[in-house]
Parts: sequence; structure tokens; C-alpha cells
Amino acid sequence: MSAEVLEARQISLGYARQGGWQQVLEHFDLKLAAGEVVSILGPSGVGKSSLLRVLAGLQTARAGSVMLHGEALNGPHPRLAVAFQDPSLLPWLSLEKNVAFGLDFARQPRLPAAERKARVDHAIDAVGLADARQRYPAQLSGGMAQRTALARCLARQPEVLLLDEPFGALDEVTRADMQQLLLQLIETHGTAAVLITHDIDEALLLSDRVLLLGGHPAHTLGQWHIDLPQPRAQRIEELGALRVEILKTLRRASRPADPGSTPTSLSLSSETVHVHG
Repeated sequence: MSAEVLEARQISLGYARQGGWQQVLEHFDLKLAAGEVVSILGPSGVGKSSLLRVLAGLQTARAGSVMLHGEALNGPHPRLAVAFQDPSLLPWLSLEKNVAFGLDFARQPRLPAAERKARVDHAIDAVGLADARQRYPAQLSGGMAQRTALARCLARQPEVLLLDEPFGALDEVTRADMQQLLLQLIETHGTAAVLITHDIDEALLLSDRVLLLGGHPAHTLGQWHIDLPQPRAQRIEELGALRVEILKTLRRASRPADPGSTPTSLSLSSETVHVHG
């Protein structure tokens, strides 16, 4: 068995266009350990969301492979759960039934009624929504809807959570609460997570490792290991130098190399940087 829960090897992505093929991402590698949180940063158009779908088995890469515990991933798997920015709740189902709906996804093992109920109850309790279980999506706030989507993932008891900007549409206070909830759930269940985000602060606060994508076609430009313990909300100063470095990189990338050009790539050394507490 592989030491990694999830491994991506030499992933390449692209799309057909008139006159040929447009390469978007190439030679992407990732090794994800149990309980590890990895954030993927990069400008729009580098293929982050498509990459997440490949890691989830929802999309096929142009080249490369994804391994789950050393075995090739060829489609959705019950050990992987995905949460998107849109909670995608079914409006005609109660919160409780939306959470249970995740247990009906493709390739999910069929569970006895008692175990199914226990999983749903535990997931709802874990996200703090026991008093709202009979409400419908229209009766939920944005934060409650995202908690419901997270509970739907948790009910499946995944080993890997794949998160595509899950808190991007929330207000700052609710977003901070959801970030802390995510960390608590990961610590409690030992779940590994890959987080797609445009928010540098979110990546620094939540992640054990940050990867930066950019270039034409996009590839991994650099990564940082962050060894500061959680919670980090009160330790922003210790992350300041790294944040400034990334912001400077973003600003350099925003300056056109020549008049009329519009850069979308980022420039950063490929050296791995460790931040220690």
C-alpha cells in the first residue's frame, strides 16, 4: 500500500479548440498524506477546478494518473468527497435528507438503515445543525447551507475531502467560522484535504502545504510547508513574510511585460520554503 492517501502523477489538462489543442496544465504532481491539508493557489484559467475534478475521479486528464492508496482511480470513489462553492442542496429535501442523499451517490456502499441513520445524525451534529435538521434549503443561511454540504461529505466518511472555493461566497465572519469548523473536523476524523482557493490568507491559515500554479501552460511554480501549529488566527505576524512574498509575486505578475499584453502567470522560484513556529 502506498504511504500516501492520494497521489497525482504528471497530470496534464487541456481542451480542444479550433485549429488544435490548448494545453492548460502540465506535469502536475501531488502526494497527499493522511490528515494533511494542501491548498492550491493560482490565477484564473490555470485549471485548478478541472484539476480538482480529476483528483475526484469526475474528469479524465489528458495525461497522467491519480492513485488512491496506490491503486488507479478510474471514477468517483466512496473514500473521496467533493464540496463546491455552491452547496448544491436539493430544495425539495430537508437538511437531514440532503445530508443522507450523499450516501446514495454512485459507488457508495449500501448501508443498513441503522448505520445510515447513525452516520447522518453524527454528521449533522458535527457541523452544529441538529436543531435545523427538518428545515429546507430556502430556510437556511449561506453558512448553514455550506455546513449542510460539509455534513453531506462527512456522512460518507471519506479519507479525502476535495474543496473547490467552498467558502468563497460567504461573508467574512461566517467564512472564518467555517474555516475553523473545517480544521476541527479534519483533526477529529484524520481526513486529508485539498483546498482550491484564491485567498492567500485562507491558504496560510488552513494549510500544511501551499502549492502555486502558473505559467503557460500552467505548472507548479513553488510550494511552502507551514509548520506552525493550529489555530493560526492569532499568529498572522509569523506568516507575514510569506504573505508579502506571495503578494509581491502577484503584483509582479500583474505588470505586463510589454504594452498590450495581459499576463495570467505568476513568477516564483521552485524552491520549497518551510515556515516554522
